[in-house]
Amino acid sequence: MERELALEVVRVTEMAALASAPWIGRGDKIRADGAATEAMRRMFGSIAIRGRVVIGEGEMDEAPMLYIGEELGTGSGPEADVAVDPLEGTELAARGLNNALSVLALAPRGQLLHAPDMYMQKLAVGPALAGRLRLQDPPAATLRKAALELGKPLSELTVALLERERHAPLLAELRSLGVRARLLTDGDVAGAMAPCFPETGVDLYMGSGGAPEGVLAAAAIKCLGGEFQGRLLPGGQEQLRRCAAMGIADPSRVLRTDDLVGTGDVIFAATGVTQGDFLDGVRDLPGRLASTHSVVMRAATRTVRFIQTRHDLSLKAVMAGGQAFG
Repeated sequence: MERELALEVVRVTEMAALASAPWIGRGDKIRADGAATEAMRRMFGSIAIRGRVVIGEGEMDEAPMLYIGEELGTGSGPEADVAVDPLEGTELAARGLNNALSVLALAPRGQLLHAPDMYMQKLAVGPALAGRLRLQDPPAATLRKAALELGKPLSELTVALLERERHAPLLAELRSLGVRARLLTDGDVAGAMAPCFPETGVDLYMGSGGAPEGVLAAAAIKCLGGEFQGRLLPGGQEQLRRCAAMGIADPSRVLRTDDLVGTGDVIFAATGVTQGDFLDGVRDLPGRLASTHSVVMRAATRTVRFIQTRHDLSLKAVMAGGQAFG
């Protein structure tokens, strides 16, 4: 991947975040996501890549843009796999809650796993625990090993997980061990990234969530020096067939970071839509100005850049649901 792309692609997530911002707290996640998707698609037209969406808004008959297989970019530059979530945490944005993001990942063509839309069991950790834990171990064993490796008692461990009925047994086990649980209403990618940012106070991310979001999270975690492990959880014969089409004959196989995002370079960018644990949200400023806060990372160099940008909206064609942002 070309180094200049890292600073180019952050403009894409910035525009998606700006476009979705007018819908924060308005209870309409469909319009919020649609505004972000349209802006992201438009901005990709200025990026010098020959991109192809491998993780996007759905199959072609389900999504009018950013659909799986769609070609993106100017048609010049490197061939790239593109994984996107224009508004990760649509419900968070609609309800005005923290940690809604606009995210994308780029990698050389053929490198990103074309993860089907199914559940995935997940374990994500920061650099201090990378290579130390195993997804297939019982949760109690994983937590005790993590506490030992981090040199802290179980009572000081914090585990993030989605607040879902399916996680009731895991939550009960965390509490029986005295481990702190941080329950997330939504935000699967941000949750998995959290252990890589010490300021979040999260040591591990556990439980299950979407497989496509797992690939996006793995891209970020690869850049941050952490580790992501996942195992697909197909429900029924159709999803088993989709696993086989991906070349995964044994869905019980544990997929590690490099299985999901490859061994080569990866670029990941995210812009905060609402206030979050490691990114600020979009802010209105006087005089038709707005600010965004983004992170852009590259696996090959482990470079992590936080970018605070001020936008003059009178000079930008940033539209959301037919209304100019601001």
